[in-house]
Amino acid sequence: MKLLNIIKEIDLEIIAGLDSENQDNEVKGVYICDLLSLVISKAQPQDIWITIQTHVNIIAVSTLVDMTAIIVAENMEIDEETIAKANEVKIPIFRSKLSAYELASRLSRLGI
Repeated sequence: MKLLNIIKEIDLEIIAGLDSENQDNEVKGVYICDLLSLVISKAQPQDIWITIQTHVNIIAVSTLVDMTAIIVAENMEIDEETIAKANEVKIPIFRSKLSAYELASRLSRLGI
């Protein structure tokens, strides 16, 4: 499913990194975890990563794994440094008031 469709279906708040070049990127799966080393070893390219982590290291991890986007759950406040870096490297970051479980459930219903 295309990233732009997911944004609309789940009503995600766009925080950073989304542009006309990456809004149509495909999402193949979902990975939920807050331990960065585990994300590096287990997440797959083209996953959406659901986390409550908000520091700049999430951008490095998502770039390393080649993830499609990051969704920050629980309406967590996102560091300005993280937003700036996401815009620089064009990693889309979204925020949702929903829990990681609720987000995953909705993504599953969308077929991801």
